[in-house]
Amino acid sequence: MKANLQLVAALMLLFSFVACHKAITDASTQTTASTNRNAGRPGAGHDTAGRTQVAYPLHPLTGCFPAPLYGDSVIYPQPTGGADNIVSIVNDPGRGHYFSWPAGLSLNEHTGAINLSKSETGQRYAIGFVKDGTQDTCLSTLIIGGADYMDSVYVLGNGATIANPYFDANAYQASDCSGPGNSGHCAFDVNGSATGQGIFIDKFTGEIDLEKTLNGDRNIVGAFGSAPVNGASVNVTIAYSLKKHSNSAPQSITVTLKYYDSMSQVDPAIMAAIQMRLINIMSGNLISYSYNPRPPLIVIVRR
Repeated sequence: MKANLQLVAALMLLFSFVACHKAITDASTQTTASTNRNAGRPGAGHDTAGRTQVAYPLHPLTGCFPAPLYGDSVIYPQPTGGADNIVSIVNDPGRGHYFSWPAGLSLNEHTGAINLSKSETGQRYAIGFVKDGTQDTCLSTLIIGGADYMDSVYVLGNGATIANPYFDANAYQASDCSGPGNSGHCAFDVNGSATGQGIFIDKFTGEIDLEKTLNGDRNIVGAFGSAPVNGASVNVTIAYSLKKHSNSAPQSITVTLKYYDSMSQVDPAIMAAIQMRLINIMSGNLISYSYNPRPPLIVIVRR
């Protein structure tokens, strides 16, 4: 599909420039278990409030009980009239503590309830439960519906000029924002903040025109100014809403754009990090098993 052609091309480009390739743990199983001594400590864990993060289980095993369940494998933010959008577990695993990976999920460590209004949407999480009196961590995976942008490198000289969003943590899912019958189903940059920063974004599909974002258009200066500086970064928060599933509930995502004159000037550490995140996304795994993968990083290279 069009929404993924440049993303796949960017992935192949990274393979050709980055020799490093680390093994990836598969976190796509619905329920897993492992012994995690750190996870059993009261007060440990993390959410968007910044609590201490515990280590992801090194050797997950399938078939454990009880795993926290939320009624579906994908849950979507809903309009609440300004109140917090809280989703609770549907099973009763007993007393214990809840944890999640990666950072970005606002999770109540005592009840397992998720505050969608304060969580990073559009990505896949692993949620763990440690029952009181045990050190076993039972995991389930959960997708919080919404839009995301892939960490990727776009070389304008090679024709890679558009950054497309993807949805519900699925790089292969067709967009609900374009195509027959989808007109008006999505709204991006609803408050004009991204446009005001010189980001050229399609209001209906979320596609970012990277060439215009760099160079500007029709007397409008691009996001990096009239004379882009090699290595410069811009952070932009894109407010959006999706009609399907989320009933146009207000959402937002912050994206980092970084500029380089040429591929030879791109930091190898940045390339390696982007490569690992891309591999995880395309494989259906968590974007990260440790640190917060947000904001996604879009690297614009002139040539």
